[in-house]
Amino acid sequence: MAEEIQGQIDVLKRYMPAQMSEEEVVAIVKETIAEVGASSKADLGKVMGALMPKVKGKADGKLVNTTVQSLLG
Repeated sequence: MAEEIQGQIDVLKRYMPAQMSEEEVVAIVKETIAEVGASSKADLGKVMGALMPKVKGKADGKLVNTTVQSLLG
């Protein structure tokens, strides 16, 4: 049973988009912050609004959010 389920998981993984690494997330967050001219945490919504369409389905939203908050300081 466990082997069957693992087989199904492996098949599904082939069709899912590859997840971005933490380094890739940091790079795209920095790029987006520069694009929108964000300079403080008050710009969080503006950054997230521009960023999420770029990473949707490719990166964990929680990681993206914490990275944006960290870089906006």
